[in-house]
Amino acid sequence: MFGWVKGKTVEVSVRKRSTKFRNTMVAYSFILPNLIGFFIFTFLPIVFALILSFCEWNAGNSDIKFVGLSNYITMFTNDKSFPIALKNTLYYTAVTVPLTLMVSLGLAIIMNKPIKGKEFFRSCFFFPYIASLVAVAVVWMALFNPDKGPVNQILIKLGVSVPPRWAASQTWAMPTIIGLTVWKNMGYYMIVYLAGLQGVPRELYEAAQIDGAGKWKQFTNVIWPCITPTTFFVLMMLIISTFKSYDIMYITTQGGPGEATKVLAYHIYNSAFVSLKFGYASAVAMVLMTMVVAISIMEFKAEKKFTDYL
Repeated sequence: MFGWVKGKTVEVSVRKRSTKFRNTMVAYSFILPNLIGFFIFTFLPIVFALILSFCEWNAGNSDIKFVGLSNYITMFTNDKSFPIALKNTLYYTAVTVPLTLMVSLGLAIIMNKPIKGKEFFRSCFFFPYIASLVAVAVVWMALFNPDKGPVNQILIKLGVSVPPRWAASQTWAMPTIIGLTVWKNMGYYMIVYLAGLQGVPRELYEAAQIDGAGKWKQFTNVIWPCITPTTFFVLMMLIISTFKSYDIMYITTQGGPGEATKVLAYHIYNSAFVSLKFGYASAVAMVLMTMVVAISIMEFKAEKKFTDYL
């Protein structure tokens, strides 16, 4: 009798392990195509770029020549464009990220209220994100045309005798690009925040109202703690996207006027595909990747501390 029970127990255990193994294999079969794509198109290029950053290579028929830390030394000592591109990248990120976050959150709070036609307004705010970047950039640059743009025409009507030259000015070029970036992306992050706001329990609003909390108290004590995970997600995505931003500058100003809008990603493009210095461009790319990884790690640690505090 005991042997029969033991045999049945072993049989059930074997079946469980077999089922678990089969389910695991099915799960891996779903993620395997993505892993293969990541390995071929992301991981291997990163490894190659890391190796290439210690080499000199001008493509074509030239051989790859190992030069050690020469590219990194050149970057920090002899390349006058690198510190300018680094400064522009930090400036672009430091202004674009909080501005996009605030605008997106403000729009989401408004769109979360029971107002008439909110579906229409949601679509209007989201449209620039799904529209072609070229089309959005052309419209934005037309609006801020220094000579015939409607923005400057309005400023002249309001009494501004010498309105800004916007993208044609070294002072105003980067703010113009920042405004375009915020306009382009605010609709997407509005939808993300809207999903987070709709997940806030209604009972918390009612309890805050019973306690006599005003709108600001409701925001700081109810809404903000509940959407903290959403905020960290938005913050992470914005930082990564702004650090690697290149297409907006390429379409609008080509890094100009002068080098007023040249960021690190655009500097990498120029070094690789204009100057054909693929080794040096890889070194700059490694520096950019290191900065993004370091900021991401700090953000994850800050999120953990903030979550533990709450």
